[in-house]
Amino acid sequence: MPLTQFAARLDAAAAEMEALLDRLLSERMAEGEIARPPRLLEAMRYATLGSGKRLRPFLLIESAALFDVPRERALMAGAALECVHGYSLAHDDLPAMDDDDVRRGQPAVHKAFDEATAILAGDALLTFAFDLMSRVETHPDAAVRIALVSELARAAGIGGMAGGQMLDLTAEGRFAAPRKLAEIEIATLQAMKTGALLRFACRAGAILGNAEPAMRAAADTYGRAIGQAFQIADDLLDIEGDAKLMGKQTGKDAAAGKATLVNALGAAGARARLAALVAEADAALAPFGAKADVLMAAARFVAERKS
Repeated sequence: MPLTQFAARLDAAAAEMEALLDRLLSERMAEGEIARPPRLLEAMRYATLGSGKRLRPFLLIESAALFDVPRERALMAGAALECVHGYSLAHDDLPAMDDDDVRRGQPAVHKAFDEATAILAGDALLTFAFDLMSRVETHPDAAVRIALVSELARAAGIGGMAGGQMLDLTAEGRFAAPRKLAEIEIATLQAMKTGALLRFACRAGAILGNAEPAMRAAADTYGRAIGQAFQIADDLLDIEGDAKLMGKQTGKDAAAGKATLVNALGAAGARARLAALVAEADAALAPFGAKADVLMAAARFVAERKS
């Protein structure tokens, strides 16, 4: 698929996601809610609206398309996933975590508001994600919704993103003397901190489509490869990228001594691993034929992106 065609498809999905999140994060209360404090809602909207490639919901939407899932269902599941992603960014930028003042070219949530509001906005986005995923609009079958909620909870929690962040902080020496991680330890950390949500996006498409086990396994293999490729590309950009294009400070991870596969393998070795992961992603999609062209293009986009 030509890059211009892929970019147009990515942009179209991002626009749909923006419109849906804007509607869901409106001032209209859902059943059972007592009130929506305006400042908290404003911070939640700030953390999720107005920027970003929406890659995670895009992968979910396109993975669901492999199984002919109605687009409106995939969009709802993608909105839930993007709320978890927005929560993670708001919390990761806090001084106690990665301590970043800028996100996507604008002040981080705790800078635009304050630390307490950023924490509560993240908490509210995380819980709102499960509200959205459990709605009948996401899927009429309660068993499918339960499977999605369970998978997302695991991807975001102790064995996924939150656990990976703890491993990352530990490797930095936050709680004891820092130590150099082995390659397998770095891969595990990154598979949890960054890869878990990307992998979930691909698995969720198969769950929404009630896919047979072999096809679920193919989507999972693709998702794992994409997750690792994304992090390697991100680590290369931290060293070589343009801060203006990135919308955040570069060189910060290297200065903090973060454990990365670029450090472990060297830049050339990391690029070779990146190419191998793209090939692995392509191979996983082979059973889907031409229906997987967009996801194949997504793997190349992840590996070659400049921001």
